[in-house]
Order: sequence, then structure tokens, then C-alpha cells
Amino acid sequence: MADNADAFARTAYLITRDLSEAEDLVQETLIRVARRWGRVGSMDHPAAYARRILVNLALDAADVRVRHREELGYTAHSLDAHADERATGELVAVQNRSELGWALAALPRQQRAVMVLRYWEDLPEAEVAEILGCSIGTVKKATWRGAIRLRETLVGTASPLSGVTANGGNRS
Repeated sequence: MADNADAFARTAYLITRDLSEAEDLVQETLIRVARRWGRVGSMDHPAAYARRILVNLALDAADVRVRHREELGYTAHSLDAHADERATGELVAVQNRSELGWALAALPRQQRAVMVLRYWEDLPEAEVAEILGCSIGTVKKATWRGAIRLRETLVGTASPLSGVTANGGNRS
């Protein structure tokens, strides 16, 4: 698991866009895996199991973490100031792609998770669907819509879906 910690940190950072939150998610993931190591260690792909835990933690508790940060008066910049140098060094490559990062951050959580898992982690649709607990069709739809939104954000081109919300409804 230690060999995968850096990759997990990058994945968590891309989903959350918060260095401290990403570190906390990786730590919680590793703790959960360690508690179940007797079973997890015998799996064919324990890293995939851990990645699923990480993504689920990132998606499930996002609203709670945002509320806690707001209550404590923290901003992303004040949290980044306290990050340790090793973690910061590991994420420099990600931070150098800040425009893409901000475009990803603008996506709804599930679309963002799908895009990170499909294109950053290079996972097949079936594995992304398994990690997120949804159908392959849902992954395909989120990938398609996420790609359109990213293109709109990064290139500034409007698409036929400009008036469509993340859940498929029309904006009015």
C-alpha cells in the first residue's frame, strides 16, 4: 500500500482540489485497509480496493468537510500553507496543471471522479463503474458530459449541451 500512497494522494487531490483534504483521505484510506488487511492482503488487486475506498470517502463526505472548513474559517489557501513539503513535492506536477485542475474542480463531484479515474488513473469504464457503484452507462454518460464541460471551460466553446444540467435537466 505504501507504494501506492503517492498515486492515491494525486487522485484525492484531483477530486478534492485541497491538499490537506487529500492527505487526510489517503490516511483514512490506509487506516481502513490496514484494519482489514487479513482479507485485503489476499485479494488479487488490493490497490484497486483501496482506490475504491478513497474515491468513496472523497465523494461521500465532501459536503461535511466543506461545512467543517467553513465553520472553522479555513480556506484552501490557509490549509495549503500548512501542508508538509513531501506532499507538496509529490503534487507539484498536478499543481503545474492548475488550469485543468480548476476546470476539473468546476465539474460536479461524480463527473470529476469519473474523469480522474478514467483519464488520470487510466482505468477502464467497468472498473470505474465498480469503484463508484454505478453502471457502465452512467460512467459513459458522466465521461461524455464531463469532457464537454471541460472543453467548454478550457477552450471556451459552447456545445449543444450548454443548457443541460449535470442531472440531465434543462437550465431555465
